[in-house]
Amino acid sequence: MERTATGPATAASPPLAGTPLPDGAPAVPAQELAGLLDGMPRQRGIEAPGSAPVQAPSAASRPWLRHLLPTPAGTPFTFAYAAVLAVTSLFASLADPGLVHSLHQASSTDVAHLLRAPALVLPASALWVAGGIVSPYAVAFVLVLTGLERRTGGARAACVFLTGHVLATLATEVPVGLAVLFGHLPVSSLHRLDYGISFGVAASTGALAGLLAPWLRWPLLTLVTGMLLDDLAAFQDPMTNWGHLIALTIGVACWPLVRRWQRTGAAAPRARAAVSAG
Repeated sequence: MERTATGPATAASPPLAGTPLPDGAPAVPAQELAGLLDGMPRQRGIEAPGSAPVQAPSAASRPWLRHLLPTPAGTPFTFAYAAVLAVTSLFASLADPGLVHSLHQASSTDVAHLLRAPALVLPASALWVAGGIVSPYAVAFVLVLTGLERRTGGARAACVFLTGHVLATLATEVPVGLAVLFGHLPVSSLHRLDYGISFGVAASTGALAGLLAPWLRWPLLTLVTGMLLDDLAAFQDPMTNWGHLIALTIGVACWPLVRRWQRTGAAAPRARAAVSAG
């Protein structure tokens, strides 16, 4: 018996709509069948023809993450400042310890440096993070400054940060100078090493609390104040710890100002939209 080779079978064309089928029922258009088939469950891992592939959730699909972290377009001041702090922290961890100590001393806001070059050491001392980029104040800097800048703008957030940094520094160093002058502290206290961003972060935290809802504002202030009072009770560095409390108070005192800034910032987009619509 010979084998018979057959070619590939040709697909039969579907009957026209309305053509009677062998069972007597009219044929249904292919478009309607496709709609019915779309509603049927598919097996896992099998994509329907023409369907878009499922993508993993990205940062763009998580708006809460974009509001917590700084971005070049949304929070340029915080983003740029955080980049500078990351560079100086990396340098401090990799460079020669003697060189790093010399740079810290040169940018210290002790009484001796404040008397000689206040305009230089006040901003220079805020270029370093005591404890490195993974310290609690570095993490708080990113979260707090991002929230404050998104609500008030970069220039105003920088103003709050620098105000707290400068005023709290002066409030802690001026008494030291007076105490040395009247003989209550040794002359070596004039060269007390003092640098970092903690005063500015504390002031920014106090200011940001005034822009939050009450259910979040008061627990935040209670937690931060409790931590600062606990550090003060430990009496390891009372001058710096008093400076943190002073800076937090400065931020709270800025509430009327930052709230007005927030209202002004919120009204500006609405005004531009009204002008465009007109």
